[in-house]
Amino acid sequence: QGNVLSIHRKKLVLIGISTVLLIVLLSFGKQLENSKFGYSEYLIALTAFFLCGWSVLVNAAKTIYRRQWFDENVLMSIASTGALIIHAHEEAIGVMIFYQIGELLQNLAVNRSRSSIKKLLEIRPDYANVKTSSGTKKVTPQEVKIGDTIVVKAGEKIPLDSIVIEGRSQIDTAVLTGESVPKTVGKSDKVLAGEINLTGILILRVQKLFSESSVLKILDLVENASEKKTKTENFVTTFARYYTPIVVALSISIAVLPPLFLSGQTFTTWIYRALVLLVISCPCALIISIPLGYFGGIGGASRRGILIKGSNFIDALANVRSVVFDKTGTLTKGSFKVIEVVTVNGHTERDVLTFAALAESHSNHPIARSIVREFTGRYEPLDESAISEHQEISGHGVTAFVNGHTVICGNDSLMKREGISHSDCSSNHTIVYLAINKKFAGYIIIGDEIKEDAQRAISNLHRMGITDITMLTGDNKKTASIVGEKLSIKNVFAELLPEHKVEQFEKLSEKKFHKGTIAFVGDGINDSPVIARADVGIAMGALGSDAAIETADVVLMTDHPSKVAEAIGIGRKTRSIVIQNIVMALGIKLVFVILGSIGLASMWEAVFADMGVAILAVLNATRALNYKANQAGF
Repeated sequence: QGNVLSIHRKKLVLIGISTVLLIVLLSFGKQLENSKFGYSEYLIALTAFFLCGWSVLVNAAKTIYRRQWFDENVLMSIASTGALIIHAHEEAIGVMIFYQIGELLQNLAVNRSRSSIKKLLEIRPDYANVKTSSGTKKVTPQEVKIGDTIVVKAGEKIPLDSIVIEGRSQIDTAVLTGESVPKTVGKSDKVLAGEINLTGILILRVQKLFSESSVLKILDLVENASEKKTKTENFVTTFARYYTPIVVALSISIAVLPPLFLSGQTFTTWIYRALVLLVISCPCALIISIPLGYFGGIGGASRRGILIKGSNFIDALANVRSVVFDKTGTLTKGSFKVIEVVTVNGHTERDVLTFAALAESHSNHPIARSIVREFTGRYEPLDESAISEHQEISGHGVTAFVNGHTVICGNDSLMKREGISHSDCSSNHTIVYLAINKKFAGYIIIGDEIKEDAQRAISNLHRMGITDITMLTGDNKKTASIVGEKLSIKNVFAELLPEHKVEQFEKLSEKKFHKGTIAFVGDGINDSPVIARADVGIAMGALGSDAAIETADVVLMTDHPSKVAEAIGIGRKTRSIVIQNIVMALGIKLVFVILGSIGLASMWEAVFADMGVAILAVLNATRALNYKANQAGF
């Protein structure tokens, strides 16, 4: 930061001296030229020119040395040097001064955008207090190992992904999630590197190395997001590569052909017009502002808890016309709770819960965890040594060998597949059936709640003109249809295995009635295949999930489905800013190219127009950093 300020100060001093010398020339140039000190006019002009233009000339020489031949520095060097040669000293100096002022203002605008991104990088923890036998020791986060105990005092950053083993406190998650309300954590709660402890002392057990922490992955994503360029950015790069030589060739034609073929025309007049064309044709407004617009969009999104992995996904989000949601953990809380245990054939509730909990104990599915949680909450810790065999059947349930008994635990499809006769439950909730030794023993009714802002998420998408919304779920049809009805989602596909979700998504892609993109929103753990297949894969509530961060194109760091509409809104705003800059830059330049070619625009006007367009485009691009929900109509 200090070096940048020092460079800016030096530039300002040189611009100031050149401006003073330019004023002297404008005021006394004619007198000096006609006096016996005529050479002093050239001395003042050259001094002013080289003071403010030396860096441009050096950069132009470097461009030519690298055999890239043409960029804005080369164009400015040719135009200003040509103006000196034809005795347009004031214009030559003016071109350099205003070009440097424009560059300075552009750099300040770019630095403002970059400093906004750097604020995100400040979440990187500096140290960790590791608990040892002799007290606590301050070390770098990279030195801490999995299983180490660390102490985080009030006001300190949490250095590594950990679990709370002692203490209770409020933590600020805003730097990661964009949520302004502090979160209260206590024993057994997970905390992530970069979050800030606000009130009490927390004793934590480290669960991940710093190199594997969520915060490092997030920082890496944001820092490298600009590498994945959009078609627009690639087009502008290619455009500039061909556009600049064409402009130079056109300028040479304007300088040479009219004096040769039109009577009464002088080379001086047409060379001046050619130089004006070179100045106004400089493509820096496009080259700087368009990548900056995408960069601003990515930075603004990250501040709101939305990680976009590259500027190409900004365009994909802007073009979303269909959204497909997973149900469990995405539109519903995924925090299942046992509502009722129904027994048959002489079994007790404890029997059914015991066998079901043991059979499900090795599964990570939310339904399985809810059954285990219900058993341990009612009775005692599970004795997992009773399990000798266990097999998880994706999308159906599990089979296990428990205390010498064959246990089958799962949905209606699994019972039918195993040929087990069972009573049919017509509940609106999720049903888990249990069979012991091939005989039906009962079923467990498990409930899930719709998330508080799920309805708002769907309404916001509708307001944005996205009405093609679908829900995919492995749950039973009755439960799925009730959730769909409550959320005003007409297209609902239920009882899908993970592989069937991909097949159904393929069908939806083939049948789409528009040329836009399709987004899939899932919880990032079980939905990775569909997230990877989608035009825009969005993992929601996935902070800390390695699978989500690696598979998804967009990672929402909270579990609020309303963030989906926000991400699309950011994509649309960023895209519109980029289009505005392209139209503005090319439109104004075209007007002044015509005016300059026919002699109605001087070099002064050309440089004002060129720098003015560049500065306006850069300032417009920085608007992408700031996004408000009401800009999307909600």
